[in-house]
Amino acid sequence: MRTVAEVAKMIDHSLLRPQLTTSDIEAGCALADRYHVASVCVRPCDVPLAATLLAGTDVLVGTVVGFPHGSHATPIKAAETRLAIQQRAAEIDMVLNIGRLRSADPTFVEDDIRAVVTAADGALVKVILENAYLTDEQKVAGCQAAERAGAHFVKTSTGFADGGATMDDLRLMRASVSEAVQVKAAGGVRTLDILLAMADIGVTRFGATATAGILDDLDHRLRHGSPLPADLAATAATSY
Repeated sequence: MRTVAEVAKMIDHSLLRPQLTTSDIEAGCALADRYHVASVCVRPCDVPLAATLLAGTDVLVGTVVGFPHGSHATPIKAAETRLAIQQRAAEIDMVLNIGRLRSADPTFVEDDIRAVVTAADGALVKVILENAYLTDEQKVAGCQAAERAGAHFVKTSTGFADGGATMDDLRLMRASVSEAVQVKAAGGVRTLDILLAMADIGVTRFGATATAGILDDLDHRLRHGSPLPADLAATAATSY
């Protein structure tokens, strides 16, 4: 079984809800530091605060671009990215242009992503597809456009659409890109069993707000020998 430290480094602690206060961001960064997660994913306005709070820790600061609808003009997405990097963001989660993907315009989608990858100047870029609005064919096309554009991850969801990550979507996304591109699940990753089932099919990063509960559950199981469900995939499939 994975250790708590290993699972923690698969989690991007999400701090994206519009109603969050400055105190909420401070508390969320403190939680991320306490559990040594991979990163916090904060709203663009919170990048300077998060970078200051997490300076000297092993927790990276990420933020979102074109969020949550993906319909910002490409130069604006690029400008958002450059500013975020200047303010010490290390990871960028961008929303691709959903409407253009649904319009069967993969060249536009690819160019839009590439502009963000270029502006990120080597920082890690994750491309959010927002699968709730897409057919399987469109999901494949979005994943392939992201890889051609040089993105590092494809990601299921913003967490603000009608649906989040599903096992079927994650399998499809993993099969649609090469091993050079990783897969991130977001939206509905609320329990340890769901996270582990998704990890077993190749997901390497998770956007979560239930970070403490997930990691505390794993710590309890490891300390007390609590058995895991025999079929994690079945458990996850019935959790949506």
